[in-house]
Amino acid sequence: MATISIKKEVLEDLVDFKLRFITNEINRILAKWNRNSIDQFLEDARAGILEESEDDAIDLTNLVDHRDELFELKAGWTLS
Repeated sequence: MATISIKKEVLEDLVDFKLRFITNEINRILAKWNRNSIDQFLEDARAGILEESEDDAIDLTNLVDHRDELFELKAGWTLS
C-alpha cells in the first residue's frame, strides 16, 4: 500500500461527500420500499414480505457496512 500526504480538511471533505452519497442511496432504497428504517426493511425482505427485494437488501447491507467503516475512520481522526 502506498502512502500519500493530504490535507486533513480535504480528506474530511471527501469522506463527508461519500457519506452523503451513501446516506442518499440508503434513503432511496428505503423510500422505494416504503420503509422508515434499515432494520425494518431488512427484516421484511428476509421474511419474504417484500417480493424481489433481495438485490436492494444486499445493496443496503453493503452501504451500511461502508458507512460504518467511514464513521469509524472519522472517529479515529478525532482521537489523533
